[in-house]
Amino acid sequence: MSYAGDLTPHEAWAKLEGGDAVLVDVRTEEEWAHIGIPDTKGTDNDPLFIPWSFEGGIPNPDFVMELELQGPDDKATELLFLCRSGARSAAAASVAANLGFTAYNVLEGFEGVPGPDGQRTVNGWKNRGLPTNLGQD
Repeated sequence: MSYAGDLTPHEAWAKLEGGDAVLVDVRTEEEWAHIGIPDTKGTDNDPLFIPWSFEGGIPNPDFVMELELQGPDDKATELLFLCRSGARSAAAASVAANLGFTAYNVLEGFEGVPGPDGQRTVNGWKNRGLPTNLGQD
């Protein structure tokens, strides 16, 4: 792991409330639209939405450029990377750390892991009751 570490969703929220961190949601546009997004209005920082990949798993060739353009000028500002379950965000956090950012991975992601019924209702940002704007589906 080349990034700063892993955080639970509640630990990530605490950092956001502190005002010195920025959430970076690396899911696809389809996931944002249909599943929902984290609601960070209760913090001092708006989230960044930079897809790690596109629908079908096609890598985003502009990820690094978009991160450098949208990310904070002060690379010591903590970036908290979030995806569906924590896998893409770990990869994105590693890339960000290699660019000099202080990067964390949010464990469990936005939706968490599938439960016994195959539904993602076990853990993750939205299932832990953190602020969310739910999607259209």
